[in-house]
Amino acid sequence: MENFETYQTPLSSRYASKEMAQLFSPARRFSTWRQLWLNLAVAEKQLGLNISDEAVEQMKANLNLDAKQFEIAAEEEKKRRHDVMAHVHTFGQVAPAAAGIIHLGATSCYVTDNADLIFMREGLTLLIRKLAVVIDRFSSFAAQYRDLPTLGFTHFQPAQVTTVGKRATLWIQELLWDLRNLQRARSDLGFRGVKGTTGTQASFLALFDGDHEKVEELDRLVTSLSGFSYAYPVTSQTYSRKIDIDTLSPLSSFGATAHKIATDLRLLANLKEVEEPFESTQIGSSAMAYKRNPMRSERICSLARHLMTLQQNALMTASIQWFERTLDDSANRRITIPEAFLTADIVLTTLQNVSEGLVVYPKVIARRLSQELPFMATENLIMAIVKNGGDRQEAHEKIRY
Repeated sequence: MENFETYQTPLSSRYASKEMAQLFSPARRFSTWRQLWLNLAVAEKQLGLNISDEAVEQMKANLNLDAKQFEIAAEEEKKRRHDVMAHVHTFGQVAPAAAGIIHLGATSCYVTDNADLIFMREGLTLLIRKLAVVIDRFSSFAAQYRDLPTLGFTHFQPAQVTTVGKRATLWIQELLWDLRNLQRARSDLGFRGVKGTTGTQASFLALFDGDHEKVEELDRLVTSLSGFSYAYPVTSQTYSRKIDIDTLSPLSSFGATAHKIATDLRLLANLKEVEEPFESTQIGSSAMAYKRNPMRSERICSLARHLMTLQQNALMTASIQWFERTLDDSANRRITIPEAFLTADIVLTTLQNVSEGLVVYPKVIARRLSQELPFMATENLIMAIVKNGGDRQEAHEKIRY
């Protein structure tokens, strides 16, 4: 298994929000593993296994790792070449009364998969909250400029009149669909639960002397203690990797929306009709002092392209899982899932910044509109000709020439 340092990602260190960076940090991951081991021990004790109160209390008192414990875990992993067992032994050192029952009956995916489901659900909660703010900001912009006429473009050629606010509603509608998709993905997420090495719960049946009802109750208790209302009824060693597809798909779809919005804003900046925020001390180019590059929108496009590609990793990983599982999913997922959430978070933060500082230039908009008005009037001329008995196609041909 990979070294614990592989959980870190460069995106988290500088650009992501503090909440999202912490969610995918090593400290949060391994404290969550400990919470899951505690939940398992509490449930097993409640159902009659010989686990002492002292063991439970020591586990509760040591859910967070300090720097020394991270060092111990790293040394344990070098020795054992297994990250989960390295942390089992590290936890046992600070909770010696529990050392013999930590991870009892479980497989590695009990902590790794269940933790991932916890992180994805919380990550979706953070993204939903930020997306709602972005929708609110663009809605205010659309309302403010709902009556400001502007030239519409199709094929990036002059078309017919629209308004600045109406154009913004195109963005808002797609963002609302993204919000729906994120909410749906979050509500669909379940818990892997307590399923054993191949999803049969055989180890737990052995622990409870074949008492199937107790094993089922164990699954329900651990699921509830971990904050989920239900667990997937069928798993292999892992939860189905199609869950990752369903979770990353709306993130990638949002990436497409963000790219479209930012591209529109980059084009509008070129037309000098609408600009993203540009500070008085900001430099657009090291060589051309006059330039006002839309660097925020360019950053959104750059990261959104990356976000859109990450779903492909989830698709390919799900497609190549052999029987009850193979480990070639692990290293890929440890990069892909955090990067998807961190990237989406950065894009939303930047998009919010842009939406809160858009600058509109009505005189530039009016000038371009007036230049194209004679051509735009031709569509109305065609309608008037037909209403007075003329042929639409003939009128179209005469105007075209």
